[in-house]
Amino acid sequence: MIHIGQLKVLVEKVAAKADRQDLKKGIISAGEMSVIKKYIEKKLKIKADDIRNIEILKKSVDARKKEQLSFVYQLDIECDNEKKIVSRYKKNDVSLKEKKTIIRKINDNIPPENKGQTVIAGFGPAGIFAAYELAKSGYKPIVIERGLDVENRKKTVEKFWNTGELDTECNVSFGEGGAGTFSDGKLNTMVKDRFGYNRKVLETFVRFGAPKEILYLQKPHIGTDKLADVVKNMRLEIERLGGEVRFGVRLDSINTEKENETQKIVSVNVTDMESSQKQEIKCEKLILAIGHSARDTFISLHESDVEMQQKSFAIGVRVEHLQEMIGRNQYGDMYKILPTADYKLTHQTKDGRGVYSFCMCPGGYVVNASSQKGMLAVNGMSNYLRDSKNANSAMVVTVGPEDYESDDVLAGMRFQQKWEKKAYEAAGGKIPVQLFGDFKKDRVSSEFGEVIPETKGEYAFANVRKIIPESVASSIEEGITAFEKKIKGYSRDDTLLLGIESRTSSPVKILRDESMQSNIRGIYPCGEGAGYAGGITSAAMDGIKIAMQIKGGNYK
Repeated sequence: MIHIGQLKVLVEKVAAKADRQDLKKGIISAGEMSVIKKYIEKKLKIKADDIRNIEILKKSVDARKKEQLSFVYQLDIECDNEKKIVSRYKKNDVSLKEKKTIIRKINDNIPPENKGQTVIAGFGPAGIFAAYELAKSGYKPIVIERGLDVENRKKTVEKFWNTGELDTECNVSFGEGGAGTFSDGKLNTMVKDRFGYNRKVLETFVRFGAPKEILYLQKPHIGTDKLADVVKNMRLEIERLGGEVRFGVRLDSINTEKENETQKIVSVNVTDMESSQKQEIKCEKLILAIGHSARDTFISLHESDVEMQQKSFAIGVRVEHLQEMIGRNQYGDMYKILPTADYKLTHQTKDGRGVYSFCMCPGGYVVNASSQKGMLAVNGMSNYLRDSKNANSAMVVTVGPEDYESDDVLAGMRFQQKWEKKAYEAAGGKIPVQLFGDFKKDRVSSEFGEVIPETKGEYAFANVRKIIPESVASSIEEGITAFEKKIKGYSRDDTLLLGIESRTSSPVKILRDESMQSNIRGIYPCGEGAGYAGGITSAAMDGIKIAMQIKGGNYK
């Protein structure tokens, strides 16, 4: 086949032929494909009848010239006389490609060699994919998840947003699908992937109901409304294959014994949250896919001498703007027909700190993501259509051991708790909100401008500057001001700041060796909570790798 690394097609040409609803969602319609085909014919100087098949690998928007926006496609085609066509073209953006380009096939059929029980703690992306991979190979993992199944979890979370009544065991962080269930469902990742794990994750999501365009969009996303159905479908398949998923069951502690001078896992102690009944589950392997907010579990593991270390993470606020403003800045008048515009911004302050946007949610909501009584944290969420009137993004600054001012391995977690407590107290448990103009003046806002909060959970005016460290606040002020040069209107006085964004990643790293086990043998730290992932896709990839290691196949 012939690989075309870059095919640029004017957006206006595509818009003239494509289905408008599909174009807005990023879906390649028959009309769009007809335009792509004509551009291929022109580029390679071939006839339409010569092309047997076209596979779109990547699709993105080149918006550097607002007056002449282009779609950029990376694609493979099959046609006659491929060698002759490539030799005639003589440019490096077109090349011959073997049909099979997978560097390493991931084996789904390694039989269980060890009949010992595997327990998976946590049913977010890491836990789901680990369970799915093990179940496909004949293992019968037991998954324990402190939160509820996705249908009941949604009811519990909606009740919290409407009444402020927090369930500390089932919330935006805990329950089926993990923290990603109530998010934008972004699937792009910066993790280097030589072996096809990223593609495997995306294909698996599509198999269980995710939109097919995630396979080729440069910045794929599912949306919280669709992601809930996808994770449910995966759970049903895990159960059909012999796995067991126990909701409302919390990991309390681990039990170990010494063998040949080495500690190994023998069982876990759990609590059934509905009955308050304690239980011991025997296991030879424990996958810790506990997520970044399982603070009581971090404490328990530390007390059981599971080796871990402090880790840097980022804290800050959520920034809200009108989505129309972001769209016009990115795409000009074409913003109405293109997928909802996003952005990615970074700035180095005069003090040497980095300020950057994180987890940007186009057409989304700022959500109350609290998981502990008397503490408040926020996150961002979008539905599949990204049709809220506001854009929001975390605006954060990295903090590390030098900011925690303690050698305690859990100092980062306690640092989070300190500022989340201030956030809760600032607005009486509601989401604190402040206009940027008042943030700069260090005063509580009294009225909104054009931007009105789009939130899940109640909000109230408060001094957001006081719920983050001053070094972080001054860096954010400088960063937002600097971003005005990149997005006109970004630093408007009526820009909204909501806080605190404190759960960007885990505050600890649970150490593991080359066999992916901790110092206590049989324990496999996994995913974002253990410090080995950052987002849905990378957590899912880590879950696959852990499962392969357990099955006896070297994931590398």
